[in-house]
Amino acid sequence: MSALIGRRALVAGGAALAAGCRRRERDERGRVRLRFWYTLGGRNREVLLEIIRRFHAAQDDVRVEATYQGDYFESLAKLRTAIAAKAAPALSHVVAEVVPYLARANTLEPLDAYPGMKEIPFVPALGQAGAFRGGGRAPLYGVPLNRSTPLMYCNGELFAKEGLRPPETWDELRLAARALTRPGERWGHEVPISWWFWVALVGQAGGEVFDADGRPTLGGEAGERALRLWQDLIHRERVMRPPPGRDYDAWNVTNQDFLGGRAAFIWTSTAYIRYLEDNARFPVVAAPLPRDVRASVPTGGTFFVVVRQAPDEERAAAARFLRFFCEAEQAAYVSTRTGYLPTTVPAVDKMRADGFFAAHPNDDVAQRQLASVDPWPWEPMLFRIERDIVDPRLEEAVLLDRDARAVLDHARALAARPG
Repeated sequence: MSALIGRRALVAGGAALAAGCRRRERDERGRVRLRFWYTLGGRNREVLLEIIRRFHAAQDDVRVEATYQGDYFESLAKLRTAIAAKAAPALSHVVAEVVPYLARANTLEPLDAYPGMKEIPFVPALGQAGAFRGGGRAPLYGVPLNRSTPLMYCNGELFAKEGLRPPETWDELRLAARALTRPGERWGHEVPISWWFWVALVGQAGGEVFDADGRPTLGGEAGERALRLWQDLIHRERVMRPPPGRDYDAWNVTNQDFLGGRAAFIWTSTAYIRYLEDNARFPVVAAPLPRDVRASVPTGGTFFVVVRQAPDEERAAAARFLRFFCEAEQAAYVSTRTGYLPTTVPAVDKMRADGFFAAHPNDDVAQRQLASVDPWPWEPMLFRIERDIVDPRLEEAVLLDRDARAVLDHARALAARPG
């Protein structure tokens, strides 16, 4: 089944959810009930719930009813079903790549007209206007929540022992991976075989997944070179671990291999800075991703969205909560506690003035790497192409060493079909 909301699904809907549409909009104390679906676990959940607690302490007009809905993709499936049944919460958050589709489907509330929303000084690369080509021409639909980029993490102890520095180019990556690999004991390099990291490689090779006219080129020759790099490192160089699984299972394996000394340097999300630093028994040294013809990283994570079909009072309450969430104190708190990137300029300024980046150089590396962000296209097909077409083929192509051009030609043909 497609990862996206079908047009018919928006007018269909399950009877069970529809039956739940009628609800009291205020609680017993007269406060607006703001339904909020979220996907965060562990420390990230604790941080989010702390900000909700602060919001409740700061005012007594809105009560946020926060409900955990599983991981990103489970939550999206539930949200699309609830929208179809006209039973969706007013506030949720979704992966960045799905925002253009939901906007085109007319399911999201434009936020520009709500007091103070247009004036929020988002970090350019992380807000809708900068995270998407053309995102600034669209109404404000997405407010950044947990935002990240890929980042390279090196085992500082192993690099020092071998007299190496973090690789800055693809050629240096190959050399470092060879020097640090110990067959049967340790892989030099490891990265989840995932769309996100492949897109980073495509950009580094000089390509883009969509051209300027919105056609899904999947990077052309650059996309093929990106795929071949992984294939070479695994099958010919034997210095990178073969794919251990899909989605977050692969991410977890990569993190655990790094912490256990079974991988000398990895690519994963900036979101794991704090987790890796807290659990490693060696110095964790972050570095920008290596470049080929240029430096390039995509952004990741989620945006808050407000569902258009929610009651007026609840939508207004959602905008009020989002303004609070984006205040410097709250935005800086999220970043300092989790490793996600600060999403507003005042939050960055506060963290720098407080000495946070000086005391946490890995976070400063992540912050400086934002200069290399390549924005996503504002394309409704983007998430479908990611989840239904490219991602399922990457792992097979890498694991079985399939011809990169043939794999991506097939993917391009599928991507060119109407969604």
